[in-house]
Parts: sequence; structure tokens; C-alpha cells
Amino acid sequence: MDEIIALEDRRIEAMIKGDVNVLEEILADDLIYTHTTARIDTKSSFIEAISSGRSNYRSVVREDVKVRQFGDSAVVTGHAKFHVGDNKFEARFIDVYAKQNGAWQMVAWQSTRLPD
Repeated sequence: MDEIIALEDRRIEAMIKGDVNVLEEILADDLIYTHTTARIDTKSSFIEAISSGRSNYRSVVREDVKVRQFGDSAVVTGHAKFHVGDNKFEARFIDVYAKQNGAWQMVAWQSTRLPD
């Protein structure tokens, strides 16, 4: 699913650059974004944290990424190295996209921090 990988690349680049217009496009209105700390963001709270600088993503490097499509849904799994603010950590993640009105959007994110 090259289309989903391309969206993921655009989303991560937008998170790092603070490009809220791209995030508005890729993130579904009913997004549930669960961080490694178990904190939950909605689309609006996630974008607000990015635009305000409260969430300062410096880099996200993904490995072992797999995409599986199930009709109008796609599940992305993998491992990522995050640099957010002064924190560096690794996590496993699951990410769900749904095709709505002819376009793929991210509807859910869940990540689990790996022990240091």
C-alpha cells in the first residue's frame, strides 16, 4: 500500500514542520490518538499541541513498517524512534486509516513505549 506509506510520510513531515494544513487533511475529524503515556488526543487537540509547540516532534524514524488493507480500512504497524522535545524513546505502533469520501484519513493511533 504505497499510498498509505506516502500519507504516513507526509503526516510525519507535517508533525515535524508544524504544517497544520497537511495534518487537517490527513487526520480524520473523529481521530483518537493515544500516546505512549496513555494520554489521548482528538484531531483538534493534537493539531493544537503541534501548532503551539507543546508537542515538538524533532524526528520520527520508522522501521519494520507493514500495511494491511481490509476493504476501506488499512492497518499500519511498526517500530519507531521518536525525538520529541528533549525526549528520545522508541515505541511500537498501530495506526488505522479509513477511506472516507474517496480519500484515506488516519482514524486511530496507538503506541507502546519500549523499555529504555
